[in-house]
Amino acid sequence: MKKLLGVLLILALVTGAAFAGGQGEKSKATKSGKKKDIYIAVISKGFQHEFWQAVKKGTEKAAKELGIRTTYEGPATEAMLDVQINMVENAITTRCDGLLLAALDSEALVPYVEKAHKAGIVVATFDSGVKSDIPVSHIATNNLKAGALAADKLGEIVGGKGKVGVIVHDATSQTGIERRDGFINEIKKKFPGITIVGPVYGEGDHRKSANLIIDMIRSNPDLKGIFAANEGSAVGAALALKEMKRTDIKLVGFDSGAQQIGFVKDGTEVGFISQDPFNIGYLGVKTLYKALMGEKVPKVVDTGAKWVDKTNIDDPDIQKILYH
Repeated sequence: MKKLLGVLLILALVTGAAFAGGQGEKSKATKSGKKKDIYIAVISKGFQHEFWQAVKKGTEKAAKELGIRTTYEGPATEAMLDVQINMVENAITTRCDGLLLAALDSEALVPYVEKAHKAGIVVATFDSGVKSDIPVSHIATNNLKAGALAADKLGEIVGGKGKVGVIVHDATSQTGIERRDGFINEIKKKFPGITIVGPVYGEGDHRKSANLIIDMIRSNPDLKGIFAANEGSAVGAALALKEMKRTDIKLVGFDSGAQQIGFVKDGTEVGFISQDPFNIGYLGVKTLYKALMGEKVPKVVDTGAKWVDKTNIDDPDIQKILYH
């Protein structure tokens, strides 16, 4: 009987220790409600464009409301994949609780997302995702749909025929691939009279994008329109049109920012597709936090996009999503 009691006592102690360990793991996430102990590392594709600054403000507001700690960083340019990889590795080393990532390369970042996952870090992506099922959620614009919307607008503006150029920030990120494909596929489907020139890739850099568009126009002086797939591409394309005094070429951009708003108002750009970058950052942190708390979150959060031109740019609902 004493031997039986001893065995039962040992089992009770082991079970209690296991239970305490399980509770300890849970409390590591919740800290008994002390949300300030949660740390989310936010790593964007860049830092130089107004888009990323608006995303940053959204992450900061969400962190303040939740009472948690976040950091926000990104490479100086969107061509610096190696820099972004180093930032992800540093975040893993610092043992952040959550990683919110906008990947510069949807394939190259996969091993590092896997590494974070193995380290017990909860990963979500925003703006531009990775080819992996590990991220608990992807918070972004539906870029295929937004690219198709840009095609509908530009196709109608140029009368459904002629040459239309395409300039994209890169051919490796999810945003670059999907906006490009969304635009080109919609043009082919709805406007068979339009010939696509390009795409060319300017790394989101204003000067490089401008030079590429200048070369495109020189090779295709009968160009009727241009689709530019992000802020840097659009600003560069607008600068090229101004330098060449080609007011006849219709430019449709993507993203917002003070320069693009000015280009729409002065007629250099007929319009752009505006995302809601503040909401992307805000919902990114909020969604990842819910996942950290053990809540079920949607695999995809569509933050929306709208067409902006001279007719609606001053509307209150549009002003809310512009970043400048």
